[in-house]
Amino acid sequence: MNTYDPLYNNHCQGQPCPDTYWASLAVLNNITRQPKLSDNYDVIIIGGGYTGLLSAYFLSKLYDQKVCVLEANRVGFGASARNAGFALPTTGRLSALDMCKNWGEDTARQVYQEYQSGVLRLDELIQEHDIDCDKQEHGYLKIAHSEKAQASLQAGLEFAKRTFSDTQLSFISQHELKSNYIDMPNVYGAVRNSHGFGLNPLKLLQAYKEIAISAGADIFENSLAERVFKDRETHVVSVHGQQLRAKKLLVTGNAYNSQNFHPTIDKKYIPILSSILVTRPLTADELAATGLKTHQVMMDTRTLKYYYRLLPDNRLLFGGRGAVYGKDQNKEKYQAHLTDAMHAGFPSLSPLRAQYYWHGYIAATLDDHPHIHFNDNVGYAIGYCGAGVAFSTQAAFRLSQMTVAKSTPTLPIYRKAAPSVPFARLSRLGQLGYYNYAQFKDRLF
Repeated sequence: MNTYDPLYNNHCQGQPCPDTYWASLAVLNNITRQPKLSDNYDVIIIGGGYTGLLSAYFLSKLYDQKVCVLEANRVGFGASARNAGFALPTTGRLSALDMCKNWGEDTARQVYQEYQSGVLRLDELIQEHDIDCDKQEHGYLKIAHSEKAQASLQAGLEFAKRTFSDTQLSFISQHELKSNYIDMPNVYGAVRNSHGFGLNPLKLLQAYKEIAISAGADIFENSLAERVFKDRETHVVSVHGQQLRAKKLLVTGNAYNSQNFHPTIDKKYIPILSSILVTRPLTADELAATGLKTHQVMMDTRTLKYYYRLLPDNRLLFGGRGAVYGKDQNKEKYQAHLTDAMHAGFPSLSPLRAQYYWHGYIAATLDDHPHIHFNDNVGYAIGYCGAGVAFSTQAAFRLSQMTVAKSTPTLPIYRKAAPSVPFARLSRLGQLGYYNYAQFKDRLF
């Protein structure tokens, strides 16, 4: 079978789960039972990642709904277990200034608060359920890679603090950054957000599966939704030759949805590959030579960003954009490109190669922000732009509220349907052109 690409493949069933560093630390639970013809539900959820499992949890626990989750592969196949484990108080690709220009200050302030609430809700879930997910110290550093980027970063900080009264933000000078956080080439200061933190995403996902089952939800793995159609007011989903029925349907696969699955979600997002490598544990001398003095999560200000953090066992995680086309993702040159970038940032590690290397898709929308939408008894959540670890908690909470007709904030991320991507299969050509432009821009600025 070809490596799964949401633009071209109909499903991911039968694909092996990725050989990630996270999988080496977390024991995957046994696959749960398969659906039966007699199973009827209030809500059927398609996609067993963060959003799907948490939506099932909230609907079962808070609203006494009978819910099932259908996962075509197994829990842990998609982006929820492939990501870098960065819990960030943001999502989408709009800056604070962009949000204010698009929506006005009052609406932008409320959207901004929803993004912050994702981290707070994640923290609450970890504490309430005593989730062991290797949570690290709080702090998210956005690091300027040039003097021009530093000036822009500082201006953005001042705007966000003034407009949104965000007390979690602080500016870190170049001297303080190198003295207390990270001393690496080409760092010119940073903005620190005390809300962000790192964790093991697969351990978190397994915990979500367990709390959803404990709340009463059925989780069906290796259960491909082969066909979805309506019989009067009932959604019918064919699985293993059985037909499951429910009044309401949620599609929560995000970037791992097939582009030809359901008209509500088809061609609403662009799947973009991101790649991650993890080294062996660094020795004390190697760690000292890297200039890393913290386990806080970090990302630079390049257009094609690199992100990195020191893991609990002192391995270095380093990530960035991968191949443009899914069929190319395992080509050696993309791992070599990411390795070279790691060596440029941490020259002392130039002899070191990755012990783990993998890729995963993120979902971007045309208007650069997430959409949690529910209409005519069908809902979806897409467009986290790689920041779904935290915001998926808030998205799932709001989506569950919408599903049972509870009031939710009248914000564009919740009221506006995601725009369709024209010529979706050709979007990779535009992506390729954008990558070439971004690499040129990053060299200049």
